[in-house]
Amino acid sequence: MTNGQEKSDPAIVAAKSANKAGRPGTEQMEPRAGAKGNAGQLHTDRTQSRATVSQGLMRIREAARNRKGERFTSLLHHVDVALLEQAYKWLKQDAASGVDGMTWAEYGEGLADRLADLHDRVHRGAYRAQPSLRAYIPKSDGQQRPLGIAALEDKIVQRAVVEVLNAIYEADFVGFSYGFRPGRGQHDALDALAVGIGSQAVNWIVDADIRRFFDSIDHDWMMRLVEHRIGDRRILHLIRKWLKAGVVEEGVRQRAEKGTPQGAVVSPLLANIYLHYVYDLWVRQWRQRHAQGAMIVVRYADDTVVGFEHRADAERFMAALRARLAGFALELHPEKTRLIEFGRNAARDRAARGEGKPETFDFLGFTHICTRTRRGKFMLARHTRRDRKRAKLLEVTEDLRRRWHQDVAEQGRWLAGVMRGYFAYHAVPTNARALQAFRHHVINLWRRALRRRSQRDRTTWDDMDRLAARFLPRPRITHPWPEQRFRVKHPRWEPYAGIPPVRICAGGAQ
Repeated sequence: MTNGQEKSDPAIVAAKSANKAGRPGTEQMEPRAGAKGNAGQLHTDRTQSRATVSQGLMRIREAARNRKGERFTSLLHHVDVALLEQAYKWLKQDAASGVDGMTWAEYGEGLADRLADLHDRVHRGAYRAQPSLRAYIPKSDGQQRPLGIAALEDKIVQRAVVEVLNAIYEADFVGFSYGFRPGRGQHDALDALAVGIGSQAVNWIVDADIRRFFDSIDHDWMMRLVEHRIGDRRILHLIRKWLKAGVVEEGVRQRAEKGTPQGAVVSPLLANIYLHYVYDLWVRQWRQRHAQGAMIVVRYADDTVVGFEHRADAERFMAALRARLAGFALELHPEKTRLIEFGRNAARDRAARGEGKPETFDFLGFTHICTRTRRGKFMLARHTRRDRKRAKLLEVTEDLRRRWHQDVAEQGRWLAGVMRGYFAYHAVPTNARALQAFRHHVINLWRRALRRRSQRDRTTWDDMDRLAARFLPRPRITHPWPEQRFRVKHPRWEPYAGIPPVRICAGGAQ
């Protein structure tokens, strides 16, 4: 403690910097005057997330913003019954149940007593994390993605703790990190990437993917990185419990020695904390010290796209990144990580060398393509990934087969909902043809399903046109151009082209 003001707040200790020998460096400590004491438990509305948060969490957020190098030593008292109740309401009501078999609705019967008991166990140290139930979902490449379905009480406690920790880490996370953060989404990352490519001197793209990231997180490193900011031993103990809980697959419990289950409520935040120290702070430092030209960075979870002006910078960055990740038990995916020539000059330069069109790369469900406007100006086109479209159409085919017995109108209303959900994400500028093609394929699948219900069915294309006009929405571009939405969300952003040391990303304040 450095002064009487800081002594009045047991949640914060400023005895020394968070940097320690043998651990990744973080930002320098900046001791400043902060909030006086722990706040009470009065509640107020937070307009951004429309959630109710305590005054105490608002004080924690302010302290985290003003004093970057300090550790928070008293946090668990913020996980009160009111926050547990809010965490329960935030959960998906129709989510699958874990090993406890408890559904959201069942837990809601006698909710007050259940939450009071849960709160008591958490604060007495009697709460025990249960293993996650292993499940698999198909990936677009035909493989299976493992998920961990946590027990309902684990979800509640994790969600409440995440709310507390977000108050700290949202003040620390850098601007080019977009995955699983409040107020940020996939289209924000896509907008930032498009603006960066369009406004900066980007000629080369590193499309990097960390191999089996969630399954490879080292538990010891995870805890050491969390301890940079979190000094509350009870919170740290909860995190260790969730990391070590393991999974149950086919009735057999498997202890976890590394990784964090995809699907767990706390996993996205832990992943962001891990990559914040392993990647984000490091890449910002690398840019300032080693890059010779312009550089942009956008990261969404374990997928990152880095743009460079010079190929030499890109090659040195990839080599340094491999070495950096190896020190934290991570590695780049050998097939999904590429260096390609991409940008406003790529087509011209490749044509001068007698090479073909610039390669494309995929990011967040879209294939990014170098193209030109009618006036010959460079334009970044984004088309729905073909494998994602095929996977969605296969899903529609399987669901239609299970709905053969339904009335045509009922099928039409269901298909309309599927298409509206698909269009809501994919209806970006330059993607109109892909949307129209998707609608055409859905109509064809519906026609084939109707004709197979009976050998006497005579459904014609004219009939399908009438059904489609009645039920199925027509594609319409609903997302604005990236520059328009980006400037609204980042009104003070400036490209600073030609001044490389100033800025390294296309999103957020740097």
